[in-house]
Amino acid sequence: MEDNCNTGLCLGLGMEGYTPKNKKHHQVGLLNLSFELCPKLNRDDDDHNSSNDNCRKKLRLTKDQSALLEHSFKLHTTLNPAQKQALAEQLNLKPRQVEVWFQNRRARTKLKQTEVECELLKKWCENLTDENRRLKKELQELRSSSPLYIQLSKPPTMCSSCHKLLFKHQS
Repeated sequence: MEDNCNTGLCLGLGMEGYTPKNKKHHQVGLLNLSFELCPKLNRDDDDHNSSNDNCRKKLRLTKDQSALLEHSFKLHTTLNPAQKQALAEQLNLKPRQVEVWFQNRRARTKLKQTEVECELLKKWCENLTDENRRLKKELQELRSSSPLYIQLSKPPTMCSSCHKLLFKHQS
């Protein structure tokens, strides 16, 4: 049963499935190479992490700060450096924090707009698919009910210059 299970590792260029002629089956020990992505802190209380310089605290805005930022965003979605500085001083924040908030807000706005457009396009596509299905069914019913219809009339063609429908009849 071990012969059916290929557990070898093959490295090389253009040598798919290469297996050495002298196969030796020997027991292979496992080496654990795993490591923690987020090592646990020695402290029990996570609220006292401020002394750790590598750990950045997430900015929590007050309701007033959020309201003022939202109001400013409604007036102008982008800020020039002077506006950014004035708003940062008014909110008691760094200009970079205001800049990042505006970038994130623009990204959220764009994402919401894209989601709305996507839903609109999905509905439009569903409507077109339904209409297409209905028209195909109608065409099939017309063809099956009137065999003379096929012989006497040809489908209309569109004039390439004026974009009007032209009906050609057989003589």
